Amino acid sequence: MAQILKTYERYIAREVYAATALVLAAFLMLFSFFDLIYEFESIGKGGYQLQHAVGFVLLSVPGRSYELLPIAVLIGALYALTQLARHSEITVLRASGAATRDFVVTLLKIGSLFVVLTFLIGEVVVPPAERAAQQLRLSTMSNLVAQEFRTGLWVKDDKAFVNAAEVTPEAGLRRVRVYQFDQRFQLKTIEEAETGEFRAPDQWVLRNVVQTRFNGDSATIVRMPELIWTSGLNPDILSVLLVNPERMSIDRLYRYIGHLSANQQKTERYQIALWKKLIYPLACLVMLVLALPFAYLQDRMGAVSLKVFAGIMLGVLFNMLNGLFSSLGIINHWTPFVSAITPSVIFVLTATVMLWWSERR
Repeated sequence: MAQILKTYERYIAREVYAATALVLAAFLMLFSFFDLIYEFESIGKGGYQLQHAVGFVLLSVPGRSYELLPIAVLIGALYALTQLARHSEITVLRASGAATRDFVVTLLKIGSLFVVLTFLIGEVVVPPAERAAQQLRLSTMSNLVAQEFRTGLWVKDDKAFVNAAEVTPEAGLRRVRVYQFDQRFQLKTIEEAETGEFRAPDQWVLRNVVQTRFNGDSATIVRMPELIWTSGLNPDILSVLLVNPERMSIDRLYRYIGHLSANQQKTERYQIALWKKLIYPLACLVMLVLALPFAYLQDRMGAVSLKVFAGIMLGVLFNMLNGLFSSLGIINHWTPFVSAITPSVIFVLTATVMLWWSERR
């Protein structure tokens, strides 16, 4: 029996891997098509052309793969196991003595590859690809040139250079320096402000400003509570430059949380993102276990198409719960670990109940 199970482990693994790869490829083509259509609205802005839109969509594929892999695993496993059930192979194995525990262990072994793959994509591939995609979009749509260094964000805006030590999630600026140059590229003024807030098109309100004016060999310092600063920089551009927590690597998230804590700033959003990065790859295991009861219920649930549809709905629900509990965790100040793991726990409990019910039937 043990030898038969090992043979079927390899067989089931091959079927699940092939079905998952097919589903993931189909999802990526579908979502990339929609992303490209969405990018058509931006073509013609600045130097943004069709080839840039295609490049942006291609660079966004790793991020899409990371988001869709657990859903693809669920649908792929549903399809593969349902096909085995249609040919009575699972029934024969169960009649030969294979218990539900054996099937669960087999699926967990198969899912270990998906866990490693999801983790590597999220840690190694997604962060640089996402940054390259956003920089491509920014550099072709705007004449602003931006780069992030250890000293903060640097932006070239016409004849001015802007340095912000920090960009907040609300697209505000903190500890801002604006270096203004004249037509001969000589330094005219330096504005240093504690905060910057976008108020109207092309206008920012700088608060607690210290302005240094240069006139030949002399300099004058003026202090102002507020200063209106006209710039091509806007929140839409900052949203591109702002690091999305879900796209950051674990190491960078950890260091950024330490930075926020040292400055007595809120860290809930980033702590939840950190725990989600650690837990999300394990969702592939949850999805595989969730697919097993559907294979048991083949005779009672009907066609394969119904199973696939159910898998899509469950995958959509999982993504919705992920976003919902992240938002609820921030609003209600829940423990970040609880906010991140709750959707997976709900699905594990659902799979357990479904397996128990299938066994009882």
